[in-house]
Amino acid sequence: MEEHMEMADKGTTVTETCSYVRSDDSRCPGAVEDRERGLCFWHDVDISKEGADVRERLEAWAESGQSMEGFFLRYAALEGLKLSNKRNRDLRGANLFRANLQGASLFNVDLRGSELLKANLAGANLNEALLQDAELLGINLDGTKVERVEWGEHCINEQRAIQAKREGNRDESQARYKEAAEVYRSLRRAYAAWAETHQAGLFFRREMTIRRRLMPLWSGSRAWSKLVDLTCAYGESPPRIIISAFVLNLTCAVGYYFAGILSVEGPVKFNPSAGLETNLEHFFECVYYSIVTFTTLGYSDEARQIWLVRPLAAAQAFVGAFMMALFVVVFGKKMTHS
Repeated sequence: MEEHMEMADKGTTVTETCSYVRSDDSRCPGAVEDRERGLCFWHDVDISKEGADVRERLEAWAESGQSMEGFFLRYAALEGLKLSNKRNRDLRGANLFRANLQGASLFNVDLRGSELLKANLAGANLNEALLQDAELLGINLDGTKVERVEWGEHCINEQRAIQAKREGNRDESQARYKEAAEVYRSLRRAYAAWAETHQAGLFFRREMTIRRRLMPLWSGSRAWSKLVDLTCAYGESPPRIIISAFVLNLTCAVGYYFAGILSVEGPVKFNPSAGLETNLEHFFECVYYSIVTFTTLGYSDEARQIWLVRPLAAAQAFVGAFMMALFVVVFGKKMTHS
């Protein structure tokens, strides 16, 4: 500062640069608008960005190759903004609260950690954009192109909910989970509108997972929701149904093996005094019995059940019929929308 003052005393004009320090430790080269705050037009929170010339100025800045990290663009009129062909597309940590980005060209733009709360991105091109840790609550994605966008494993709202839960703040955690569910619902609808069923399904599962976490911990509804997730991923995973059916059949086979079933040749069950070959033969007999029970094909030579096996066999037959119908529905949905 003393050097600047000495140069000013000698009649040399000095332009102070913005004090904002980027994540790579470089300083923003923008000219300071207010010396007391030491910030440029783009980083000064007290300067309105609602002017009609903001879009052209922002495009010119991006064309110069300078980063736009941390820009304060609340309520900015950026309709039709074109950043796809600019030299720099770095908008990390930018504040775009309620900004109008309708029809904006934001292909491959870096928006990680940005504030997009209630921003209007209707009709915009977000293809291949980076949006990890961005605030997306209330965002308008009507007609927005969202192909190959990087959203991150968990939205920022879910991350905050998990952190609040760890800190023992249940009310805060529940509130953040509700926000996360709304975010995932918006993303699901955005992909569904473009018939991107795979991505829509992923966000549907995330939404349902969040809704489960909002249920009372030991409630029957939460247990049922978890079971549906485990067996079919809320109707989004045919392979998971097959795996669940395999586990169920194997588990019931073990139950039959130790409880015992009756065949035309006599009892079939685990016998510690019998040899390994005999026990293996009996086990695979129980596996066969479990499969025909699951598929409700009938028992043939295993028709004579002992009383201990009958409740288990009846329950397995009921679940088997349900799981086979579920597989047909889920598989059919995936094939017709793939």
